[in-house]
Amino acid sequence: MGNCDPDHIIHVDMDAFFASIEQLDNPSLKGQPVIVGGRPGGRGVVSAASYEARVFGVHSAMPLKTALRLCPQGIFLPVRFERYGQISRQIREIFHRYTPIVEPLSSDEAFLDVKGSEGLFGSAETMGKKIKEEILKETGLTASVGVAPNKFLAKLASDLKKPDGFVVIRPEKIREILNPLPVGRLWGVGKKAELRLQALGYKTIGQIAEADPKALQMAFGPSAINLWELAQGIDSRTVTPDRIAKSLSADVTFPDDIADKDVLLEKLLELVEHLGARLRKKEVKAAAIEVKLRSSDFETRSVSKTLLEPANETMLIWDETKILFEKLLKMNLLPARLISVGATRLARPGDVQGGLFDTKIVQKHGEIDRTLDAIKEKFGGKAIGRGVFLSSNDKNCKKEQKEE
Repeated sequence: MGNCDPDHIIHVDMDAFFASIEQLDNPSLKGQPVIVGGRPGGRGVVSAASYEARVFGVHSAMPLKTALRLCPQGIFLPVRFERYGQISRQIREIFHRYTPIVEPLSSDEAFLDVKGSEGLFGSAETMGKKIKEEILKETGLTASVGVAPNKFLAKLASDLKKPDGFVVIRPEKIREILNPLPVGRLWGVGKKAELRLQALGYKTIGQIAEADPKALQMAFGPSAINLWELAQGIDSRTVTPDRIAKSLSADVTFPDDIADKDVLLEKLLELVEHLGARLRKKEVKAAAIEVKLRSSDFETRSVSKTLLEPANETMLIWDETKILFEKLLKMNLLPARLISVGATRLARPGDVQGGLFDTKIVQKHGEIDRTLDAIKEKFGGKAIGRGVFLSSNDKNCKKEQKEE
């Protein structure tokens, strides 16, 4: 079986991160259904929900109005990005005590490759336990940790016993653990895809693993091969820190499939903002942009475009990204399970021949970006937003701004 080296990948996922911080800072909220995102029933989406709120069906990326309907007794709180950013940086420092190979997925989740650190700190399992203990001791928050031979299995492991879980998946136990799990546990399989697989007789991961790959491919297309490999416990992706990446991307996988185009657009905007900041921090520019959308039945489509001139300015990237997004919306991929934006063919600014974009416009966007980057570096990833983040052509957002 592929990718069965001794476990050396750790996945750390903070438990209900934003909501847990609110409960930590205000002990009276412990045991209460806390919903972070804004005023009850307001526009926008849930950023985080405590486990007490999740019992009522509330989850991240859900419209706040829906959350209020499901959990009217919920305690709705505004987002405090400065505080969350402070805790996130503390946690990131703990990761780097054990390895420089850290791939953050968000402010509360990351992969670590600790293969080169075992001589200093012991086994991956030992390091995973130490990291979990240090996070609790230094922040007062619990994390769920998974240790496994690859990224898919490590992420799966961290999710098996949430909250406050610790699971190790060893090579010889992969099939034993995977086989009885429902197909919805496979990375990228949403509710719609799960129902489709069940209708064809595939209810467990073990049944996918035993299936004929060609038959799966005929039913689901090229992505079925990846599905079959995951069912075998195979995942060849490496843990990639920003500093050694040849391309950069930002994506979000939704806990529940999303059909609302406005919610998808809002999430895509956040990803573009994050991607632009990463490009600028690495001092590189993107010559091409790619946007990817994965449907609930795991059909994945992507569209890309070469820029007239390499860029790392957020607004210039967004202008192209929204055009690509509109193209994807015409491909009948909703509801969506994942959305992603990527920057490829990276180049240093000194290697770029300028002159195609208006120099004054580029300089203006660059100044704004640098100011916002400095604020976010100090106070957290979303401490400040852009009042004019969308162009005048984005009618949906214009309407929302007026109503706010």
